[in-house]
Amino acid sequence: MLDIVERLKSKNAEVVKREDIFSAVLFNQTSECRVLIEEAFRFEGFSTPASLENIDENIRRYVRDSSIEVVLVELNRSQNVALDMERIASLLPNHASVIVIGSEDAISTIRNLKAMGFYYLFWPITKVELVDFVKHVYENRKKQAGLGKNRIAKKVAFWGSKGGLGTTLLTSEVGLMLSSVEKSSCVIVDHNFTGGELDVFLGIPDFEKRTVQKGSMGTDMDFTYAMSMTKKVTDMLSVLSIESSELNKRELKEYIRVFVTELAKQNNFVLEDLSRSGNTKSDLLYVSLQCDIFVLIIDPTVSSVREAGRVMSVLNEIGAPLRCILVMNHTRPETSASITRSEIENFLGEKIDVVCAFDKNACKDIIEGKHLYQLNTALSRDLHKLTGLILGQQFIPYKGFSIKRLLKGII
Repeated sequence: MLDIVERLKSKNAEVVKREDIFSAVLFNQTSECRVLIEEAFRFEGFSTPASLENIDENIRRYVRDSSIEVVLVELNRSQNVALDMERIASLLPNHASVIVIGSEDAISTIRNLKAMGFYYLFWPITKVELVDFVKHVYENRKKQAGLGKNRIAKKVAFWGSKGGLGTTLLTSEVGLMLSSVEKSSCVIVDHNFTGGELDVFLGIPDFEKRTVQKGSMGTDMDFTYAMSMTKKVTDMLSVLSIESSELNKRELKEYIRVFVTELAKQNNFVLEDLSRSGNTKSDLLYVSLQCDIFVLIIDPTVSSVREAGRVMSVLNEIGAPLRCILVMNHTRPETSASITRSEIENFLGEKIDVVCAFDKNACKDIIEGKHLYQLNTALSRDLHKLTGLILGQQFIPYKGFSIKRLLKGII
């Protein structure tokens, strides 16, 4: 009798252990897919995944739970699976394995999703096929292998064609919007090692840069250590800002780039604040190799536009495969501009993507602790446009400029 009891206890323990293998969530578009997945999980003894309608707001609210290990995204009603997942990607945490379920039968779809770090399961499927696939994904998680390890943050470089263009302000406002409105985990990287106003724009009281010493970066460098060098602004937004009395600017740049490599593994976005005063050709090389999006900020002056052309000339020589966004920021009243928008566009041969309006109350609002993107102003709407372009949204006419086309006949 005791043997039977012990065996039953052992069997129950195995069931509990099996049911607790992983936690999952399903964002579904059809009831057929939801029912099949729920039945398959119950049949195998897995905990049934939470099921929510596949809309952005549900993903924003639910998927940030750190205990979620597997996310299933149904896109059977999608017209372009890869494009939809590129949009959704910024809402998904990098620590979770993502399985996309769709009826789009194309090698290009599988290739594109694989490049983004997502698994693809072609619909229709059987319960056995689903279970086997999920088991395979989870085995990869345990081995720290598979597609999930390829998912890193989108890196966005904010580059001012000269100092005083509001580069840090734009970086801060975009970071605040991505983290608070879009619910995307974000790190802002401060490339000013001797001062700056990033803390003012973000509203961080008693802010101090992290001190780095020679030899402090050992072989144990990992995400945890890199994260300890950041300052948390909110649950979804952090700032990496360092200084040193022992290291020169070149050495500090090397340190910060190592930190960025680690931080990119567990965040959706890395925003690099590259104000013009401290930038060199080597910084452009770094941007071309490491970043995905290049936000070039100018103002309506001849010197700014000429410098922008030189920057793009260097990137063209490097052959940078960047998606570029051209922003004209009015830091003074529009009437004080020495060159018009049409003249700039004629000179560059490209349309300006975003024009940020001059706001005479911006400084006062910032000092009072307000965030400009939350205000009902023209500048606020322009900031939302910029963030939308970074996310690839098409709600305004937009075509990213081509480096080669930009340079034709202007340098």
